[in-house]
Amino acid sequence: MSKTTRATLALQQAGVSFTVHAYDYDPNAERIGLQAAEALGADPNSVLKTLMVTVDGKPACAVVPSDREVNLKKLAAALGGKSAQMMKPPDAERITGYHVGGISPFGQKRRVPTVIEQSALSHVSVFINGGQRGLQVQLSPRDAASALEAKAAVLI
Repeated sequence: MSKTTRATLALQQAGVSFTVHAYDYDPNAERIGLQAAEALGADPNSVLKTLMVTVDGKPACAVVPSDREVNLKKLAAALGGKSAQMMKPPDAERITGYHVGGISPFGQKRRVPTVIEQSALSHVSVFINGGQRGLQVQLSPRDAASALEAKAAVLI
């Protein structure tokens, strides 16, 4: 497995300090983020999942703890919209350039508005997908938000 991806290159270009962690990805896991947390021996609340959504029909990205569900009304409001829905996997893959299970908010083919769950900023470090299945980057959540130009909001 390559530990250099568009996501890790984007973080390097942004001058963000991070470490890379590979794990055995289980494509049959019921919840991929929770499986990653277990494989890494990390608190599921500090392993953040990347969700591709549409807000009023426009693509956006939400980054939330893997053990929680995003509130779509709160997400839409955070981006000044009226409604949000989960993006279909083929659309998410086309817009991001990543495969489902390996979608990172960093280095996406097309930059979209991004919102990170406010509570994630309270962690010293978090894990976020590194751009391929079985690869996570560990970094400061504030550095992640800064690199993504993400808005922080209550999404859960």
